[in-house]
Amino acid sequence: MKKNKVKQVLLLAVGGLTCGVQLLGCYPVVPAYFAAAVLEDVSVFYLTAAVYLGMLCFMPLVAMTKYAMAVLVTACMIRLVVWANDGCPAFLGGILAAVSTMLLSFCGGLLEWKDQPDQFAVFLEGVFVFGMVILLNRAIHFFLEEWNLGWEKTTERDEWRLTERGKEERLAGYAESFQGLAQIFMNMSRKKEQYTAEELGKIQNELTGRLCAVCDSCAVCWEKESTPLYGILSSLLGSILKAGVPGEESEEELALYCKRSRDMVEEAVRVFEKANLNRAWYNRLLENRQAIAEQLDAMAYILKDCAKEEQLLDGRERRTLAQIKYRAKEHGITVEEVHLFELPDGHKKLEAVLRSKKGGCIAVRQFMGAAGRVLGFVLRQPADGKAFVTKDAAAFLFYEDTKFQSLQGIARQKKDGAQISGDNFSFLELESGKLLLGLSDGMGSGSVACRESEMVLDLIERFLEAGFTVDTAIRMMNSAMVMKGESDQYSTVDLCTVNLYDGEAELYKIGAATGFLKREKEVIEFHVDSLPVGVENNLKIDHKKMQLKNGDFIVMVTDGVLEYLHVPKPEETMQEILESIDTNHPGILAKKAMERVLLFTGGKVPDDMTILAAGIREK
Repeated sequence: MKKNKVKQVLLLAVGGLTCGVQLLGCYPVVPAYFAAAVLEDVSVFYLTAAVYLGMLCFMPLVAMTKYAMAVLVTACMIRLVVWANDGCPAFLGGILAAVSTMLLSFCGGLLEWKDQPDQFAVFLEGVFVFGMVILLNRAIHFFLEEWNLGWEKTTERDEWRLTERGKEERLAGYAESFQGLAQIFMNMSRKKEQYTAEELGKIQNELTGRLCAVCDSCAVCWEKESTPLYGILSSLLGSILKAGVPGEESEEELALYCKRSRDMVEEAVRVFEKANLNRAWYNRLLENRQAIAEQLDAMAYILKDCAKEEQLLDGRERRTLAQIKYRAKEHGITVEEVHLFELPDGHKKLEAVLRSKKGGCIAVRQFMGAAGRVLGFVLRQPADGKAFVTKDAAAFLFYEDTKFQSLQGIARQKKDGAQISGDNFSFLELESGKLLLGLSDGMGSGSVACRESEMVLDLIERFLEAGFTVDTAIRMMNSAMVMKGESDQYSTVDLCTVNLYDGEAELYKIGAATGFLKREKEVIEFHVDSLPVGVENNLKIDHKKMQLKNGDFIVMVTDGVLEYLHVPKPEETMQEILESIDTNHPGILAKKAMERVLLFTGGKVPDDMTILAAGIREK
């Protein structure tokens, strides 16, 4: 604050000293400097006082009269423009100052004041004032904004960097801890698919301990070393283990040696049922442990990603930021704070705190246009960004705009007799500049399948919006679906992410049907084999990458579309359908494709059908 006051005093002092600058009998620097300083919100009262004091010291009476009136007229005209337009550009301020100066010169000539320049000199003075207003306004602006770089500011930036570096190190440490914990959970135990010899021995001992220990004939059955009872019991347990019921031969053979063979068989079945139940619960516990491990690993990834802190560019781009403030001011927008960042992917992000100078509402696109011209690229807002700058200071976020844009279309048919479709879809443009296309088919049809597929896509959207990668989001979602515990409810997931900066597409298919890429008259199919989500915790995630071009279409379908074409090779038939449709609109493409599919089914819809199409265009 003290530094700002010192700067204001310096500007006032310079204003007084400009009265001593004479060019060919004129003092054009005075109105030019006055207008430039007023445009930068230097106090009009104190500036006028400083200029008038300078006039008394350096100017003759006639010149002082002329320029005193000129600066008053200039101040009034600039204030009037600011009031009417919420701002005054430098070029307009220059015009007003030049017109005021020339007008007072002509008036002086008409009144036959002495030492007045001729008409050509008056014109040259006006041109000089116009150019000087623009140059001096920019110089004053940079003096106030860009060169505000004292030792204290430098120290603050250094402290900020040290603080951020400390945060990065802590986040990296947390990430390593989460990864270590995840590995511990992964290595705790392995899933039991079958019984070991040791476990079978314990089951046999438990069985004999319950029945033989209280039997009067125990000594008779087990007194001889050559007794085959061990082998008979092992065969009995093996048959129960394999088939779930004892074998007839083993049961008959046991009856020859044991008078309580019936009880022995029933107890053996009960022991195995209990053992199988314990094994099922044990495996379920392991699945939950693995799910937790997956989530811990995902958290570790997020923390590592957060540790890759976006780089603050304020230090080396202060001139650029000063120019942004300068251009915004011309549109009546006061920039209270502005920061430029470089994201980990190399693109830029701009954060600004804005308010209107005179309390009106100004479209934020005016600031975006002005800032974009300074930065050299177009800016975009997040989907929930504010549309207007008001008198109340508010934070705004802007990103470097993408090269591509997308238009999507959908065509749906619910199963005959069903009230609701079990298919769900998603279109989501992320702040990172990526487009998400999602299609999920819940097993079966109706409201249950709809809720299942809707839940799957909702979870993926939430994870991606939180900053997770697609791989991590799918794993987290799958872990949640596995832990949900409904073994008969699964969903397929068909995902495509498109980087709208460079057009690179990544395709993920988890139990989903074949997808298609339509490029002019050519159609390419792509398919990845995998199980639906929620089937097993260790979900195999494969994906393919494609480079999209201007005019390409991504087409995704549910299995109901291909399954009921009733042709030997439904994928090839779908290719032919898409090749035959000539349109540049994804909605029309999806609608016409669905109409032709229904021709193959005779107009019947034996299963939920959904066709999703997305077109990519350069901006």
